[in-house]
Amino acid sequence: MKDDRTTILIVPGLREHVPEHWQTLLAAKLPKVRSVPPLERDKLSLPARVEAIQHELERIDGPVILVAHSAGVLMVVHWAARYQRPIKGALLATPPDLDATWPDNYPSPTTLRENGWTPLPRQPLPFPSLLAASDDDHLASPGAVRRMAMDWGSTLVELGSVGHLNPASGYGEWPRAQQLIQVLDH
Repeated sequence: MKDDRTTILIVPGLREHVPEHWQTLLAAKLPKVRSVPPLERDKLSLPARVEAIQHELERIDGPVILVAHSAGVLMVVHWAARYQRPIKGALLATPPDLDATWPDNYPSPTTLRENGWTPLPRQPLPFPSLLAASDDDHLASPGAVRRMAMDWGSTLVELGSVGHLNPASGYGEWPRAQQLIQVLDH
């Protein structure tokens, strides 16, 4: 049964709020939702991203479910390693692999390291989580994502061939997100 007190906190990736992205479209449909706002400066700073998550959580009373995509997943994992707050659950969609070689239009491993993204916490998350994975994501191999799910104690949800689950991969609406949130909000 859905808990009407639960707030959904959207944690976007590095591209932040894209109008046609599934997270943006999902937020417009949910009754109780907040979103981590875009950073004005230091856009690649992981510490600034983690602080933005914490700031939003401090403004929410009651139960929270985190809904993160891409680098937003990594932000959530870093946040969980630094802060303690009861979280009802997290939907973690298509996390990138920091050890993979990414296309040129993404930050380099050196840039990410310089901005605090590594090392990535590998301990189990202190709340239930579903890790939604694609078998053809150009930012992470299925094996890397399975290792992340195991490290974080997440239930792996295999989505099939959905690319990076973003508009460039043909995804705007993603109705399954609401179904997965309901699994966490029982």
